[in-house]
Amino acid sequence: MTEKIYGNTPCYLGSKKVSLSDGGANDSDVLIYGVPWEGAVTWGDYTGAELGPKVIRLSSARYSGYLPELDGIDVLEHYKLGDLGDVDVVPADTIETMRRIESFASDVWKTGKFPVAFGGDHGITYPIVKALSEDIDGQVGIIHLDAHYDNHPDYEGDLYARSTPFHRIYESESVRNESIVHMGIHGPRNKPETGKYADEVGASTISIRDIRKAGNSNQLPELAKQAYEIASEGTEAVYLSICSDVLDFAFNPGGPVDGNGLTSFELLELVHEFAKLGIRGMDYVEVYPQQDTNDNSSHFVTYAVLYALAGNILNEQNR
Repeated sequence: MTEKIYGNTPCYLGSKKVSLSDGGANDSDVLIYGVPWEGAVTWGDYTGAELGPKVIRLSSARYSGYLPELDGIDVLEHYKLGDLGDVDVVPADTIETMRRIESFASDVWKTGKFPVAFGGDHGITYPIVKALSEDIDGQVGIIHLDAHYDNHPDYEGDLYARSTPFHRIYESESVRNESIVHMGIHGPRNKPETGKYADEVGASTISIRDIRKAGNSNQLPELAKQAYEIASEGTEAVYLSICSDVLDFAFNPGGPVDGNGLTSFELLELVHEFAKLGIRGMDYVEVYPQQDTNDNSSHFVTYAVLYALAGNILNEQNR
């Protein structure tokens, strides 16, 4: 019988419900947790990201861990997954919620397991990364797959809105700014100053055109390697953060209307390549179930997670 996290919501991918407090997570290789948080809404028509963890779990019930296109690897034969449930966010209290995310993530990092966090909006990435840097006692590099830089100084005074996490990261000593790679950036919903902010701190930008040109010349793995080399230089760990709108709206129908984005194939190939090279953990954010009648965007998250875990298996085998 499938274990439930709450109500009719199953544990992710048929995994077991585990807890950090009683040591139950010790038997897991991969730890799943949700952050059902949506803070300041930067465009009113796109809201409901706090429902992401629930619907991602519901959608995952359809899937196994078997990927015939990746030499028949079965992720669930290699890894035991444990579902920790969700961070107990506090609606309308951003500061307390950020504190709770950081505290929860800190406990997860201390286990040494591979964590996967489901957002929620992109504001959750900052406290997760901050906790990682404290666990490894060093700086973190980040590969940030997104249509947008998400590096505004604030949103109408809110320092932790979905459009601000990378500005908080720039200001932090937790991350080596020169080891931040903003990848997949595209489109006029970016503001002119956002590219300037990234340049000023020394972060790298790899645009959608760079990715498409590499793909057209069969150089996507090489581009992934270049991005990883930037993120890993001078750092103790590389973290992967994925915003759903890095995908073209054709492949992300529940997300904001951002055209000229990645195809699902391109995103999965990049994720797999990064994980083969070695990532410490990942998040997938900005999924909006109530905007997506068929939950296509929620279903796709499991593809991304499995491709990452398949890459991680290869990384471990090649050490």
